[in-house]
Amino acid sequence: MPFNVPIALTLFRLLLLPVFVVFFYLSDAWAPFAAAFVFWLAALTDALDGYAARKLKQSTRFGAFLDPVADKIMVITALVLLVGKYNNIWLTLPALFMIGREIVISALREWMAEIGKRGKVAVSWIGKYKTAAQMIAIIGLIWQPNDIIIYMAYALFYIASILTFWSMISYIRAAWSDLTAE
Repeated sequence: MPFNVPIALTLFRLLLLPVFVVFFYLSDAWAPFAAAFVFWLAALTDALDGYAARKLKQSTRFGAFLDPVADKIMVITALVLLVGKYNNIWLTLPALFMIGREIVISALREWMAEIGKRGKVAVSWIGKYKTAAQMIAIIGLIWQPNDIIIYMAYALFYIASILTFWSMISYIRAAWSDLTAE
């Protein structure tokens, strides 16, 4: 297995997950901030590992595989925990949609790679904005320091849901001719 700075950042993100979960479940007054901070740190490493791979010219196949896996595990873990915590339909439905989109797009990318057309469903700017909105919303929903932040996080969560739908449609449209060819 190759080891470099981007892979170290991705592995660090995976190691932060159990720390995030522990802080999330602690009942101390400082725990929501600590959980939000750990999630923020993990989200930051998600941005930094790709930048480091490009800047340091350390892109590897293993890193290209591991980075989206770590990202999806991180986001899905947070969404599942938030659904349990908030226990309402207003968070549950968009969270389920976001998780479902990740499964659909992962399967689509895998299938497109099998037929040699992975480039058609490469990450787009919509996906990057979706990820940014999703991460910031999740941080606010975890931290929840006051009602204003919670309402703003919900609003951003719904914006992320719209971008989630938009990006999924964009990826499916890009692959549509290959999906329907017989």
